[in-house]
Amino acid sequence: MNAAVDVPQAGLFEPLARIYGEPLQYLPQDLYIPPDALAIMLDAFEGPLDLLLYLIRKANVDILDIPMAPLTRQYLDYIENMHAGNLELAADYLVMAAILIEIKSRMLLPRPKVGADDNGEDPRAELVRRLMEYEQMKIAGQRLNELPQAEREFFWVETLVEKSLYVRLPEVSVDDLKNAWMAVVRQAKLNKSHKISREELSVREHMTIILRLLQDRGGFVQFETMFDPAMGAPGLVVHFLAMLELAREKLVEFTQSEAFAPIYVRVHQGGGESGSGFGQEGA
Repeated sequence: MNAAVDVPQAGLFEPLARIYGEPLQYLPQDLYIPPDALAIMLDAFEGPLDLLLYLIRKANVDILDIPMAPLTRQYLDYIENMHAGNLELAADYLVMAAILIEIKSRMLLPRPKVGADDNGEDPRAELVRRLMEYEQMKIAGQRLNELPQAEREFFWVETLVEKSLYVRLPEVSVDDLKNAWMAVVRQAKLNKSHKISREELSVREHMTIILRLLQDRGGFVQFETMFDPAMGAPGLVVHFLAMLELAREKLVEFTQSEAFAPIYVRVHQGGGESGSGFGQEGA
């Protein structure tokens, strides 16, 4: 048999493979595959506790009453079947085997009477506690793994939207209206007088005044110009309450073209999503 398979003229066929950038045109006939190149693991365990839990569940025994003799024997059989070259992998398993042998030896010793001292505790108690905690964490991990995960059950999809077609105008918040109102109050304090008088103020009357003022000015007026500082603080308060009442009854609404822009009051146009009278200016 020839050592290589001849290949037709170069350039007629694609190379079988490329190794370090060089094309491979024929298959070598002297390949050597070591015996350990392929390993098939029928039962894969994530540690000694996982192996112990597997053996207990396979034997269908109560985890609170573990039969140490058969469990230790089965565990040692599994350790012996592990490959001698994988000692680093088997180190944790060997430690657990020593613990099992110790527990088995302690159980063979005669137990003192109950109440004599603190040595009457079951030697398996610490191992049972660790196994139960591990089983709880394993079940929790399986439940987390069953949840939908990105790039496994679903993929992210990005949608590109042209900026000019998606213009989000700022909404008039309560804080914006509060700041505008405080500016009006500060201006009113500059024109206060010491004259004391009793005046009956009507919210309904000021509501009528506001609607009439909006009609005279085309139904769209800047917020600050709706107040007359000569009214004084009581009149401004009643006037502001009348404006809020009109907004609650959806007779007027507040708009703003952009953040920190002046706030305007206009007659309610209807058909908006906002039910409190706080809206935004259309583009």
